[in-house]
Amino acid sequence: MGTDIGGKVLGISDKSYYLLDNLKTTSTSLLLLDVLIVAVFFYLIYLFLYETRALRILYGLFVILILMTVGQLFNLVLLNWILKYVGAVLVVAIPVVFQPELRGALEKLGRAKFIGDRSFIKEHKDAVIDAVVGAVYSLSASKTGGLIVLQRKTGLREYAENGNRLNSEVSADILLSIFFPKSPLHDGAVIIVDDKIVAARVILPVTATRVGGNLGTRHRAAIGITENSDAVAIVVSEDSGIVSTAIGGKLDRRIPEDKLRNKLKRLLGAGKDE
Repeated sequence: MGTDIGGKVLGISDKSYYLLDNLKTTSTSLLLLDVLIVAVFFYLIYLFLYETRALRILYGLFVILILMTVGQLFNLVLLNWILKYVGAVLVVAIPVVFQPELRGALEKLGRAKFIGDRSFIKEHKDAVIDAVVGAVYSLSASKTGGLIVLQRKTGLREYAENGNRLNSEVSADILLSIFFPKSPLHDGAVIIVDDKIVAARVILPVTATRVGGNLGTRHRAAIGITENSDAVAIVVSEDSGIVSTAIGGKLDRRIPEDKLRNKLKRLLGAGKDE
């Protein structure tokens, strides 16, 4: 058995030496380009995972990688034997553990602006923004809870399908009637696509990230939906009337009316940027 394990370790070492020999024979310019591409790739991974629970897991994987390198360089048979099976488990575990991050990365790749957008016209965007902002601050004034999600490039059909489909025009009156406390639709979120309220009473995924303060389910759902898409979520607290926005998994609280209007115009492409 020892001979078998030793042979496998030597095989790994041989591959490492083969890689080093190839690097030595590669021209300096190509080697620099190769190193630069790999460095940028890992830096982008780091930026993508920054301030997420997956980053700590990545640190653990980095430690294991260092141990594997040490084991191969010094032919530590027992360590290599253990890490061989750890590596086999990680091949299966990593896609499961990083599933939300991998999904988000693929969605971001799919949202790349290779072709010009064909969004609904600016006048409709301005009307939608006016209706949403008007409804939000009416809810805030009466301390009525609400959660409004505006779709951007990532489709939200899978979430809309678990709610009540409406397909109605966006207006402040309709939004206020939906979130009226005695309305059968007031629980859950409203999803807006272009100039239509496509669904109400939508159950959204809540974030797994620990959030500070006394934030309830609406706030956690706003963060959760924006972690999994590029949508804009607007939350009104039923306790304090405070208006918050969630974008890219980040919650911004105490948003004044003018700031919300400008932010929506910038994110939805209506009017001038801030």
